[in-house]
Parts: sequence; structure tokens; C-alpha cells
Amino acid sequence: MAQKTLDYYLSLPYTIELTPDDDGIWFVKIPLLKGCMTNGSSREDALLMLDDAKRLWLETALETGMSIPEPERELI
Repeated sequence: MAQKTLDYYLSLPYTIELTPDDDGIWFVKIPLLKGCMTNGSSREDALLMLDDAKRLWLETALETGMSIPEPERELI
């Protein structure tokens, strides 16, 4: 079985949680990828920062051989 690539994992539809704070900062995380979180000064900034955090999380997991959870696929 071929090893799954970074591009494969980046293409998966991971659920994100985006939460505004009282001071205007947005907190965002991918619950399935434990520890994959960041924040930004706006909703858009937080989502861009999450793209970077997700890439780094996945790169590290692949380099270290860590198990990478995948979102469940919905049956149609």
C-alpha cells in the first residue's frame, strides 16, 4: 500500500472550529488534529494562519511517523 502524501492529507475536508474572542482575536483549530490551532486578528487571518498550522502539523506527523486521523467520509 502506497504511503499517503502531504497533498493527500491537505485535500481532506477536516472540520474546523472558529471562535471570536471579546478582544477581536479569532481562535481556530482542527479538533481531529490534536494541538493544531492558531489565532488571527480577523476571521480571514485566522483561517490563513490555520492553513499554515495544518501544513506544519501534517509535515511533522509524516516526518515522525505519527498516526494521522482522517475525517470520516459521508456515505451518499
